[in-house]
Amino acid sequence: MKDSPSRSGSLGPLPYVVAATFFMEYLDTTIIATALPAMARSFGTSPNALSLGMSAYMIALAIFIPASGWVADRFGSRSVFFSAIVTFTLASLLCGISQNVVEFTAARVLQGVGGALMVPVGRLTVVRSIDRKQLMQAISTITWPGIVAPVIGPPVGGFITTYASWRWIFLLNLPVCLVVLIAVLRWVPNLRSAERRPFDALGLVLSGAALTAILYGADVASQPDMNPLVGLGIIALGLVIGAIAFYQARRQRHPLIDVTTLKIPTFSVTVVTGTLTRIGIGAVPYLMPLLFQIGFGLSAFKSGLLLLVSATGNLGMKALTTRILRRYGFRRVAIAGSAVCGVFTIACGVLTPASPLAWVLVVVFIYGLARSLQFSTLATLAYADVPSEQTSAANTLWNAAAQMSIGLGIAFGALALRAAAAVNGSGGGQGHAFTLDDFRFAFLCAGALTIASVYGYVRLARDAGHRLSAASR
Repeated sequence: MKDSPSRSGSLGPLPYVVAATFFMEYLDTTIIATALPAMARSFGTSPNALSLGMSAYMIALAIFIPASGWVADRFGSRSVFFSAIVTFTLASLLCGISQNVVEFTAARVLQGVGGALMVPVGRLTVVRSIDRKQLMQAISTITWPGIVAPVIGPPVGGFITTYASWRWIFLLNLPVCLVVLIAVLRWVPNLRSAERRPFDALGLVLSGAALTAILYGADVASQPDMNPLVGLGIIALGLVIGAIAFYQARRQRHPLIDVTTLKIPTFSVTVVTGTLTRIGIGAVPYLMPLLFQIGFGLSAFKSGLLLLVSATGNLGMKALTTRILRRYGFRRVAIAGSAVCGVFTIACGVLTPASPLAWVLVVVFIYGLARSLQFSTLATLAYADVPSEQTSAANTLWNAAAQMSIGLGIAFGALALRAAAAVNGSGGGQGHAFTLDDFRFAFLCAGALTIASVYGYVRLARDAGHRLSAASR
């Protein structure tokens, strides 16, 4: 490595700088959904037409995330991270001042390019820079934005759209970005690889096509006015292309995504089993607002207040995650975290408008605690046994899998809900027709998938990640 910082053992400001950019990116991604109707009125079009902007963002992420590790190694982590934030900031400004769907979609593509480099390169910089005994705390710090933002994004977006203008959702990024850019110049090291690897163009095309098909198929499958079979077909095509990309990567000497990292048991379980867990858990932020608004008949604002209870659980667990992992180890925490998440996901589906408010708050709060613990555990365990020379490759693959699981989680929840509606004869895809029985089945499916993923963690070695735990002590 070049320009490597000194490792003093102190956590320092770096993880907090990276966490700030993560929160900005994740919040911006989730906050838009509630603003789509107002944006459609402003552009003189339908909300469905604006979904193109959402899809364009995901496609840009899918194409450029696989290249993030190579770009950081070649040009330096601080240079790429700084450029990514500038790109994201400029795109936010263009989104905020856009006057039609075409301008907005183009700005979202640019924003996706910035986000595709900002998040993976920021995470890679932290993993490479922080002393191993501080890594658990550092990963926990940079993980919480991705846990909290999907929960608080919708109510914040609704508040801004209702009492100000949807344009402020994007324009508020500008002052935050300026502060973060100054912090990046001061505290982010410019790490780069001493090895000059050739660029794997075929790998970029194949991996980008696979991720694009999977994320776009998931988006199509989740739309109530689209045929879910079309979405599933696109996802299947993406999986086929992904298998071809996997085979091609194994034959390459310098692949863009190094799949040999999957031979590391602790890393492999966070990618393979962790994807199943994230899909099951990721369905809940999609289902829960619909349950409160459609099933309970609550307003968007009251629904948002209930979701904030989950965010409180997420934040509350952040202070305890490192201690829990040190005391009980990764294997036991991963098993318990998935099981509790699954059980309380199912419990969400059992809630009714007649349920005592205290019980609703308890269920949502414990789900938030377990969700935060499980995501932080997976994010930390991923790097526990990865050699320093494979950190960049592992980081690229992990971020690609995590991004894919976000889209698949939403699609899984939507498909389960629509399947229940079709079986129960309650409408089969029109939001106003969903019943409590439909939601009960959808939450049951999401919880069952989360619980099923426990099997992968049971197969972990009892001392999995012990070197990282020992170093943190």
